[in-house]
Amino acid sequence: EVLTLLVLMYPLLRGLALHLHSAVTGSYIPGTHSIAFVSCLNEQIARDIARAIMDKKLAAYVNILPKSSALYFWKGELEESTEILLLVKTRTSKIGELSNYVRSIHPFETPEIISLPIDQGNPLYLKWIEENVPRD
Repeated sequence: EVLTLLVLMYPLLRGLALHLHSAVTGSYIPGTHSIAFVSCLNEQIARDIARAIMDKKLAAYVNILPKSSALYFWKGELEESTEILLLVKTRTSKIGELSNYVRSIHPFETPEIISLPIDQGNPLYLKWIEENVPRD
């Protein structure tokens, strides 16, 4: 029973140990923050979604990248279009809420909302993200 309990509690204990180590040493825990990618039909929609994300404090920073070409399958057919891409910098713990919110306001039936954890970066920038995106 004790072994089972230890195995079940390992992720929690490891997480607490990493946070304690980070607090004591000032080091970054990889994956604490993420970049979410959100594709948009045009620049106006991209700006509206970016502003809505910022108004809800779901991100510290959103880049709006210029028009790019896209090829994709939709309902069995190869499609080609132009899109605007948002790069959303936030806490990893906010990705679920961010995704739900963007889906609720995005005009696409199935919007692209994917994220990647930030493994490393400028410690001051990563701290700035943390200071500007409230905890859950």
